[in-house]
Amino acid sequence: MLFYYFSSKKELFRYLINKGIECFVNEYLNKIDESESDFLKKYKHISEVKLKAYIQNSHIFNFLANLYLNGYDELDNDTKSRLGELKRLGYSKLFNNIDKSVFREDIDAEQILRLISLTLSGYENEITGRLKNKKISSENLMPYWKEFDDFLELLRKIYYK
Repeated sequence: MLFYYFSSKKELFRYLINKGIECFVNEYLNKIDESESDFLKKYKHISEVKLKAYIQNSHIFNFLANLYLNGYDELDNDTKSRLGELKRLGYSKLFNNIDKSVFREDIDAEQILRLISLTLSGYENEITGRLKNKKISSENLMPYWKEFDDFLELLRKIYYK
């Protein structure tokens, strides 16, 4: 039946990539509120949107992540370009419209954004490790969100006026 709908496995693979990208855009990127100008509030909002999209579409997000991390070199240039554009769009939604006047004045605002981003990336990796092999949809995430809120508040105390 597979070849009734697709002429080859390569065509099926391209179809899955296109559907995955479409889902990623519609269920995640298009739901990000770009009007928030406070970087930490925006980061929290994006994290909530991402988690909700992941829970509803984990197989698609895992497929795209695996593709990006493990199969990127074998992809055609058009697919690489599309994945790169998704990454740029995501960063754009995170870093556009940020009010840098709220940051401490004794550290360059761009450096603050970079330090916060690197710190949160490391924190996300730690949380991902703790949640690995757990069914997220049945896990009580409230303690994680409380910890995340506390962590964001600590970053606010360190880097904001």
